[in-house]
Amino acid sequence: VVLGGSVTLTYGQQQWCVHKNEMILLRKSRSIGYEKDGDPQTGLFESLLFAISDPLLADFLAQESSPMPRPAAELGVQVAPMNERLVAYCWSLAPYFDNPTPPEDGLLRLKMMELLYNVKNSSRSIFARMLQLRKPVRSSVQRVVEQHLTEPVSVEDLAYLSGRSLSSFKRDFQKIYNMPPARWIREQRLVRARQMLATSALSVAEVCYTLGFENPTHFSRIYKQHFGYPPSERSQAQ
Repeated sequence: VVLGGSVTLTYGQQQWCVHKNEMILLRKSRSIGYEKDGDPQTGLFESLLFAISDPLLADFLAQESSPMPRPAAELGVQVAPMNERLVAYCWSLAPYFDNPTPPEDGLLRLKMMELLYNVKNSSRSIFARMLQLRKPVRSSVQRVVEQHLTEPVSVEDLAYLSGRSLSSFKRDFQKIYNMPPARWIREQRLVRARQMLATSALSVAEVCYTLGFENPTHFSRIYKQHFGYPPSERSQAQ
């Protein structure tokens, strides 16, 4: 990330120029040439370089419940602007470098996790590229499915989050639940919907969107198909 001035990076025939308040993600174990230019007014060049490890990303994905950006194809190296939140985060690190006493390992880990949240918030394309460069790590099918059960994620997304191909995910899911994932997820959401309608004052639409269904019309149709009565008939849900 560049906080003052600019830097020109060269890798083979490729070249990128990163200006103030911009960032770039590069694959590790590459020899990159660089040429720094100071700020026109102050003459200073200021930047930070972060090394993101696969275990750190795995820990982040395990605790972050919101949908992850999933690249559909190979993403090239790109320069992206940093939003105000990420810029402020980078400047907040100055005391850690200026202090002669190194910060505790636990604090450093928290700050790195904060970095990942801020990068995801600032540029989904950069974060998607980061996930793409990560070595696939297999996660429990049960954990991934239950963690994202009420989110509007596709079976393809769940396969990606579990570190499996789509066919491998479907095969492993079938062994565990004895039915296809799309059907099991729909039935589990419908059961939760009936419970919510019976025990809360939420509207049909609110329950629909809370559980990740597409729209109230679609939700009402499949609810009636499954239970034999529409979700508007709360008395039967009880």
